[in-house]
Amino acid sequence: MPVRHNLLLEIGTEEIPAGYIEPALNSLSALILQRMDDAHIEHGKARTFGTPRRLAVEIADVAGRQKRLAVEITGPPERIALDKDNRPTLAAKKFAEKLGVSINSLTIKDTKKGRYLCAKKTEGGLATSTLLKSILPDVILSIPFPKTMKWADLAIGFARPIHSIMALLGDKIVPFALGDVKSSRYISGHSFMSPGRIRLSKPEDYIEILRSNHVLVDPKERKKQIERGINKAAGDCGGRALQDDELVDIVTNLVEYPAVVAGGFDKEFLELPREILITAMREHQKYFAVIDKENNLMPNFIAVNNTLAKDMFLVTKGHERVLRARLKDAQFFYKSDVEKPFEDFVEKLKGVLFQAGLGTVHDKVMRVQKLTGYLAEAANFDSNFKEKALGSAYLCKADLVSQVVVEFPKLQGVMGRVYAAAAGEPDEVASAIEEYYRPTYSGGLLPETETGAILAIADKIDSICGCFITGLIPTGASDPYALRRQGIGIVQIMLDKNFSFHLNRLIEESVTLFGKQNDNEIKEKVYMFLQNRIANLLSEQGFLKDVIAATVSVSIDNVPDVWRRASALQKLKAKPDFEPLAVTFKRVVNIIKKAGDFEAKNIDEGLFEHECEAVLFADYKKIKKKVLDDLDKGLFEQALFDIALLRDSVDTFFDGVMVMAEDSSIRNNRLSLLKQIEELFKLFADFSKI
Repeated sequence: MPVRHNLLLEIGTEEIPAGYIEPALNSLSALILQRMDDAHIEHGKARTFGTPRRLAVEIADVAGRQKRLAVEITGPPERIALDKDNRPTLAAKKFAEKLGVSINSLTIKDTKKGRYLCAKKTEGGLATSTLLKSILPDVILSIPFPKTMKWADLAIGFARPIHSIMALLGDKIVPFALGDVKSSRYISGHSFMSPGRIRLSKPEDYIEILRSNHVLVDPKERKKQIERGINKAAGDCGGRALQDDELVDIVTNLVEYPAVVAGGFDKEFLELPREILITAMREHQKYFAVIDKENNLMPNFIAVNNTLAKDMFLVTKGHERVLRARLKDAQFFYKSDVEKPFEDFVEKLKGVLFQAGLGTVHDKVMRVQKLTGYLAEAANFDSNFKEKALGSAYLCKADLVSQVVVEFPKLQGVMGRVYAAAAGEPDEVASAIEEYYRPTYSGGLLPETETGAILAIADKIDSICGCFITGLIPTGASDPYALRRQGIGIVQIMLDKNFSFHLNRLIEESVTLFGKQNDNEIKEKVYMFLQNRIANLLSEQGFLKDVIAATVSVSIDNVPDVWRRASALQKLKAKPDFEPLAVTFKRVVNIIKKAGDFEAKNIDEGLFEHECEAVLFADYKKIKKKVLDDLDKGLFEQALFDIALLRDSVDTFFDGVMVMAEDSSIRNNRLSLLKQIEELFKLFADFSKI
């Protein structure tokens, strides 16, 4: 078996933002494997490495040459390729010359289009190193980043300027140039602790050589060392680090050689709300908070440095000075905020623009407050609940103009709760002000309190309707105002709290508050937008496509009922006798559609000509009563099975009468009967879509 070698590519750069690194490594690995597969280069598994100053990938067991493939190429038709004596014509000779094969190796092949001249040729077999000369630079420039930059007068772009490229296949350099950088076998160590170039003999030495030069190039190894360091430092303080997996991932991609230290701050700062302390440490400094056994914050923090200094005590003191200044500012902002009545902040919202064409944030608060009151009544809450809901709506955005939130935007909502509690507002009001932002991401927490849930729905539907009115409607690739997430949030909250108020009326109420009460087009667009969100959620939960289409096309007005109807229909669809049942239901729907416009009237039993008409009408009345009784009790599955009992009567009706009778009175009476049956079906779904 031919000898195989590992391929190693490293791109040395200026410091890349932490959030760019993991996606870039995933793309780098996927791109290079795809290009090698396309070139028929056999290989083993890929492994990625990365730090703020380098992105690297190693491919194991790369073949020295691409795989040779036998291909069959069709040429001109036999009638053109051969003369009457079956000798090759000029067309056949040109075909052979073009492919570089002997004229005698050509054959005739039967195809669907007839008999054609055919040549068999072996392609490939080029040296892998030759192919990589063009593959690697293309791969490097194909790595996607949120933002790229250019440097010098070069035409290429990357996340940060590229300083070096190391490319080895076994112990040989893969030669190519990118911009003004040529590939080599040289890499760099830690910028402070091991500056200078390092010669790499072969890919297998990469990790160990960098480790000896103060670079832990494997993110997993670096992360483990950081976690060990954090746990030890917190333990030395007598506590443990507040769990923050996201921050661990961030600092892992901020350093090449982690050096963990623990510092302290004045106990006076513990008087601040813990959210302010944690955010001040986390967001600006990337420090970890320390807690005791009772989960109380301790006057300590943990910092992860990129350099192991000679005197880490001085490094720690530097961190402490920086943090003290940050906490001193936070303390000043907080004290300034709580000295003012929280309600006064609402007035300041008149100077904050919500969205061009939609007024100020204060205008939005007033709309949301009215919607909250509407929802409290629609959901049948008492006057005490409504009063608290209206209070939370009035204060929900007041913290936006507080000094703490201006300094720490991520505390929006959290500080609203803190300030509301400090102002003596009821717990339900304070909690709702924090919860109504939820869910803040896909799969995120939903509001826990009913007050927070009502407020969240009011705020989200206002944003959706407002954006639709001003033309800020999500497209396939763009949703800058996160309207899809907000729409999904509305649906998830209504499901979670079993809110059964009418979605249609909520949309109408919201659109009316913008002065667009007669704009039915906007109402329809918002309704369809939420219908699509519901369909997507049903799909994610494993409901069949036709079940979803049949369910949501009838109505999404009562959100919890949508799920109950879909569940009942999916169970019924699994029954062996469902198909003939569906055919019967479809026949009812199709006949009504073909009939066009007709005026449905009350059934006149005196116009019945056949017994099957009377039987169907009697069965319909009996089953309708049972179905409505089932629905009142929430027995959706039973109600749908009860409707299915109409099948025999409907089939007998179709066999016994001609619906489209010549007598218009009889015809209209029969259509009206079918219309009533269709309406009973549509309590659940449009069976024509099954």
